[in-house]
Amino acid sequence: MVQAKREPGRPTMKAVAQEAGVSTATVSYVLSGRSGGGPGISEATVERVHAAVERLGYRPNTSARAVRTGRTGLVHLSLHMLSDPWSLAVAAAVNEAANEHRLTTMILADGDWFAASEAQRADVVYIDGLGAERAEAERKLAALVESGQRVVVFDEWLEPNGFDVIRSDALPGCRLAVEHLLERHTEIGCLTSRASYDSAAESRYSVYRDALRRRGLPIRADRVAFFEDTQASAFSAAVELLSREDRPSAVYATTDFAAIAVEIAAHRLGLRVPEDVAVIGVGNTPDTELVEPALSSVGPADFYRRQARIIVDRALEKPAERGGGELHTFEWDLFARASTAG
Repeated sequence: MVQAKREPGRPTMKAVAQEAGVSTATVSYVLSGRSGGGPGISEATVERVHAAVERLGYRPNTSARAVRTGRTGLVHLSLHMLSDPWSLAVAAAVNEAANEHRLTTMILADGDWFAASEAQRADVVYIDGLGAERAEAERKLAALVESGQRVVVFDEWLEPNGFDVIRSDALPGCRLAVEHLLERHTEIGCLTSRASYDSAAESRYSVYRDALRRRGLPIRADRVAFFEDTQASAFSAAVELLSREDRPSAVYATTDFAAIAVEIAAHRLGLRVPEDVAVIGVGNTPDTELVEPALSSVGPADFYRRQARIIVDRALEKPAERGGGELHTFEWDLFARASTAG
């Protein structure tokens, strides 16, 4: 095959078509992200187009594609805390699923999903919780949906309303975590956020408090420590909790990143996990099996891959397709690992 003369500047779809010896329509279909090559397009042709893309360094013009097809090829992820293993696992799973369809994943680091979505449209926007100002967030969400933006929200209370809701109620799982510790321990500490502790509603902290009360065990202030939304804060709180004169023999942490901080703090203080202090977290993130000993946790099975599939499937829908939204529910299980096996 005689290769087309390469023009200076940014490669175009026409140049890719000439390089691969196919029509621009074929290139457009192959690069659209749809599975397979399409009617009459062989796998050999698909491979030839992708090879031409690589040789020329072609990158789709997302603005032009959006005007032409109504799709941008972008997936926006608004994540609450980027350093949290939960957020990292969500991002990794979505990125892997998006790559299969040549979609680009963009993480909104500041969490301002409304402003970001107004500035740059996406095929789907994923929102990790609406935050404390729920009324204002729900107004923005309604405006976003009304504008035609496809949205998937992770939230434990919201109902679908032109957008999908992924619901994964943590509280039953938290009960499993505390009950698991109570099988062997009565001196149980809690590492939690101040917001969970102060909440008037049922929370991850109140699950701990109520479980101890049902067993007739005292709720001791010196067995509770608080962390902010940083790993450094969780580590400091864990060191404080485990350095107290009458330290607990087990710790229930209300997130996996806080539980991992407890393990690190224990090692720093010369304590053995689980012999000196057992530890359990919440979330069942992939990092639970990367620490030593492996961290016991609670969470949905295979949650990250399954959630990623929902998000990417929504991104691949035609722009005109819009329904009332779906509710996707994930049940929680206990994953007992070495950190509570002592």
